[in-house]
Amino acid sequence: MTAGRDTQNRSCAIRPAMPADLAAVEAIVCDAYGRYISRIGHEPGPMLDDYASLIGDGYVHVAVRDAVVRGVLVLVPQVDAMLLDNVAVARAAQGTGVGRSLLEFAERSAMAAGFGKIKLYTNEAMTENIALYDRIGYVETHRAEEKGLRRVYMVKSLSGN
Repeated sequence: MTAGRDTQNRSCAIRPAMPADLAAVEAIVCDAYGRYISRIGHEPGPMLDDYASLIGDGYVHVAVRDAVVRGVLVLVPQVDAMLLDNVAVARAAQGTGVGRSLLEFAERSAMAAGFGKIKLYTNEAMTENIALYDRIGYVETHRAEEKGLRRVYMVKSLSGN
């Protein structure tokens, strides 16, 4: 990682999403996931979510740089772990550290909430995402089809962090 990217990382603020962020959140999700429609044959699961409700429930955080929302994170506490339900970065901000900041924030939030692990699922056709999660310590637990979506489930232990 270059020094320039480190500086950009530090200038990325992560905060709870507000109702006024709804349009930006939806636009980023469409921007980040729209490219997968042709690969999987329909809209990916995150494009179908009700972000107004998720924001209202306090599950959505946004990454802001230069007063513009650049990324979205949806964290949902569950009984046994924190679910990283969605992480999306606007294409124009990809490769600038926003995604890394959101993933690190997710892990810190899970630990602060008392969870020893964080879990996620992604579409099996999103192979680059699976490879990324594998590189940063997530382990595949199983695969299943739910709601017409072929999902890969992964988990990361946070006890060593």
